[in-house]
Amino acid sequence: MTDGVILQVGGLHPTAERGLATYGALRLPSGPQRAAFLDEHGPDVTVAVTGAGMDAELIGALPRLAAVINLGVGYDAVDVAALRPRGIALSNTPDVLTDCVADLAVGGLIDVFRGLSAGDRFVRRGAWAAGEKAPLRRRVSGTRVGILGLGRIGAAIAHRLEAFGCTVSYHNRRRVDDVPYAYAASPVELARSADALIVVTPGGPGTQALVSAEVIAALGPSGFLVNVARGSVVDQDALVAALTSGALGGAALDVFTDEPHVPEELFALDNVVLLPHIGSATVETREAMAQLVLRNLERFLADGTLATPVPL
Repeated sequence: MTDGVILQVGGLHPTAERGLATYGALRLPSGPQRAAFLDEHGPDVTVAVTGAGMDAELIGALPRLAAVINLGVGYDAVDVAALRPRGIALSNTPDVLTDCVADLAVGGLIDVFRGLSAGDRFVRRGAWAAGEKAPLRRRVSGTRVGILGLGRIGAAIAHRLEAFGCTVSYHNRRRVDDVPYAYAASPVELARSADALIVVTPGGPGTQALVSAEVIAALGPSGFLVNVARGSVVDQDALVAALTSGALGGAALDVFTDEPHVPEELFALDNVVLLPHIGSATVETREAMAQLVLRNLERFLADGTLATPVPL
């Protein structure tokens, strides 16, 4: 694989970009230069490293492509259906971001239950000094929390919640062996039995709108939703309608369907925490992700295998 071109798609962490530069990687331009670039270099590209995804059209323009190395644990922005028939390998960056995403999920849960962000705004606008009283909020300890997706990150969230004395339940496509948490047969059943639902499933067609209007209704006006997965997993129109009408108690959202665009109807709601997709956005985690990308690249160039392959 050493005789081909390495292609960088989208911006990457500086450590990853510096590493790619040592291999002479070329960066895919945007705009009118893109077509000419692909005409010239596309036939020689054997490995693509991306932080922005790859659609079928781009994959089709790279006839020698043998591997896609994705910066991020989620790879729903990569058209897997275009990779599979050609036997193109795919890697992601699991494990290294587990702790930070789990921390953020629990932080979002605490924030929306206790009103931390809302309380900060209350103080800053002078309401406290003017004699107003902040509203009472909900206790986190001892609550019932449903986790939609008990993978690496979901299990890390559950472990953290045990320290709060929370009753944890979960839903997966399949039961997980050797866990002490109750299994719910469907997302609706999970939501119905929980005070809060934390969404941590992969994105992609298989989970599109998995958190449906019916699931949101099952949470009800005293229930809360925390989404650290992908915006596509939640029916965002149904979510906005439930939050603005009071049919859902609140939400902490790190992801949205059309990022970076967030429904403006949510801006004025003090029971909604809005975050700019920062689940893995710590210095330590982003560095570890970049290093894992480079490890995958080095290994693929050496022997044609990947350190963290995604089964396709």
